[in-house]
Amino acid sequence: EEVPGTEIPAASKKMSSISSPLRAIIRLRRRYLVQKKSHLHLELPREKSSQLVHTRLLQRQLSLNRTNLYGSSMSFFNQTSFKTSQYFTFDTSVEQYAMKKCRRKKNQRKSRIVLYPDKTKRYLPTEEKSKAKRCLLLLIVIIFFQILNAIENLDDNLQKYDLDGLEKTMHREVFGQKVAVESIMELLKDYLATHIHNKPLVISLNGPTGVGKSHVGWLLAKHFRSVMDNDFVLQYFVMHHCPNGVAPLTCEIDMSKKISDMVTRAEIEEKIPLFILDEVELMSPVLLDTLSRFFEPNQTNEFLNAIYILISNIGGGEITKFVIQNASAELLHQQRGVEELLSVVRPVLIDAHPLWKSADIIPFVLLEKTHVINCFIEEMRREGLYPDQKHIENLASQLSYYTTGDKQYSRMGCKQVVAQVNLL
Repeated sequence: EEVPGTEIPAASKKMSSISSPLRAIIRLRRRYLVQKKSHLHLELPREKSSQLVHTRLLQRQLSLNRTNLYGSSMSFFNQTSFKTSQYFTFDTSVEQYAMKKCRRKKNQRKSRIVLYPDKTKRYLPTEEKSKAKRCLLLLIVIIFFQILNAIENLDDNLQKYDLDGLEKTMHREVFGQKVAVESIMELLKDYLATHIHNKPLVISLNGPTGVGKSHVGWLLAKHFRSVMDNDFVLQYFVMHHCPNGVAPLTCEIDMSKKISDMVTRAEIEEKIPLFILDEVELMSPVLLDTLSRFFEPNQTNEFLNAIYILISNIGGGEITKFVIQNASAELLHQQRGVEELLSVVRPVLIDAHPLWKSADIIPFVLLEKTHVINCFIEEMRREGLYPDQKHIENLASQLSYYTTGDKQYSRMGCKQVVAQVNLL
């Protein structure tokens, strides 16, 4: 009889020679099955994942039991080589592996990198430009050029009438009426800056006799005749154009015709005519009514582009009284004093006739003795005489004055200066 113990060592040697290739094949097969299980697990819904794991574990146990059919040699192989399978993590971490794989896919989707070709330039995506912005920009440019053109036109109008030269002349030749001259120039600059108006400019020069009202009118007429034709300047003296023997209706027709003809010609040549009306206090009510109709705003355009200078002695008594009473307070050189003086003179003029409601009233104040001396010097230079200071002071002392404190105001202004110089 053969001893069974003697066959075992020979069989073990034979199995050991084939154990290493077989062991590698079995390991590869098991890895393949595990990967196949995990792939099937990902494709199934999440509710069935626990049942799937349980069935897969049962299948694995059955596959392991089948290996016992190879005999005792295979049982030895299973005991020695496959005991380490309990530490292998392919079967026990199916859910964790699926979760990690899902996370990896999400991370890959989030962190996608945009790749550009190597030989091309990188540009930002082009934004569609709105056409409304272009239209708005074009509108702003048009408005800017229109404003610039309007400013240039204003400068051209002022240069055409040379108002700066007129202002210098008036400050040089009109004495003691600085506030009045500045007011006249401000009104003229505002009105002559444009050729479009809603009403004519009416300036009323009021004050006592001899303070320079008619002289200002003469300077204005002289200046505007030099910058415009003589056809657009009218000096109307009531005593000359409408004497006492002439019927008021005739004077009314004559004055209306002169104003209408001049305004029509000025509108054709785009110029603003100047009407200087002196001795207005001598006008009849009919002439004043006719004149007031030219001052109304509801007229055709040619009658709105005109300047009227009204010169009169109306309100001269109120101005004289105000100046004497406020001589020590220096109100005449302040804006508050000018406003108070206007509040005194305006009601007197409106009572004389309603046409002064539409006029800008500029009061002319009394002249001091120093102003009268300047009138003598200017008149003597004009006549070609040497202005001796002592002789001029003697001539000025022969005139009558209002005395208030340390100031002397001439009763007749510079009206008698010309007559005194002519006697030299």
